[in-house]
Amino acid sequence: MPATAAGQTIRYGRELVAHTARYLGPTGSVGHFTNGMNCQNCHLDAGTRGFANNYLAVAATYPKLRARSGTVEGIDKRVTDCVERSLNGRALPAGSREQRALVAYLTWLGQGIAKGRKVYGTGLIPLPYLDRAADPVIGRAVFGAKCQSCHGPAGQGQLLPDGHGYQYPPLWGPASYSDAAGLYRLSSLARYVKAAMPYGATFDRPQLTDAQAWDVAAFINSQPRPHRPTPHDWPDLRQKPIDHPFGPYTDGFSALQHKYGPFQPIARAHPLPAS
Repeated sequence: MPATAAGQTIRYGRELVAHTARYLGPTGSVGHFTNGMNCQNCHLDAGTRGFANNYLAVAATYPKLRARSGTVEGIDKRVTDCVERSLNGRALPAGSREQRALVAYLTWLGQGIAKGRKVYGTGLIPLPYLDRAADPVIGRAVFGAKCQSCHGPAGQGQLLPDGHGYQYPPLWGPASYSDAAGLYRLSSLARYVKAAMPYGATFDRPQLTDAQAWDVAAFINSQPRPHRPTPHDWPDLRQKPIDHPFGPYTDGFSALQHKYGPFQPIARAHPLPAS
């Protein structure tokens, strides 16, 4: 990072990603904007770890037309979505020091990457659909064996020693991500845990089978969490992902099947792949 005023802003942005709750959480020094989790609880290593919600392609991707909103969005709107949906919070003031710092950090991470270029390690790994519905009951057993030692038997997570943020985030309950977050889509959570969980796993050395990833994701996303109404999402229903857990839909499949699968019949019924 440059040893300049701009570099200070970038460093502050990284600090906000790594220690969000210290500044923006319920007892944050800047104000109470988020639920107490840190951005890097989901964007590992401050958004730099491969296939773990990596930030490297953000600057090369935005601005872009997003099907979810039906509008062209910039990086600042992407930050706002994460704060509101994944951190179940309220938007940072437009143009605030914190918003500018987060945008500066994401932009700096993507420097030198051409617009539209695909960068290996960004996004989530591909994961084949199961030939059955993902099973929360099986997933509960996977969670007990692979996840609860860090995230707790009730999914409550483990706080950092100073109480500002989580070493291991809550996976459900009032302090977890809302049902409007990207990880509430089963395919997103399954692909994420396959590449990054449990602790020590990486995309090239996974610790879960494909079925375990789908089933534990089903268990986690079957548990209670904050609800955030999103009545304006997916204005073109044809663009709604097949595993979006809330209707309405353009097909005749149930909301339960859209949430847990099996997904192949839904995919075959759509003439174009959902984005």
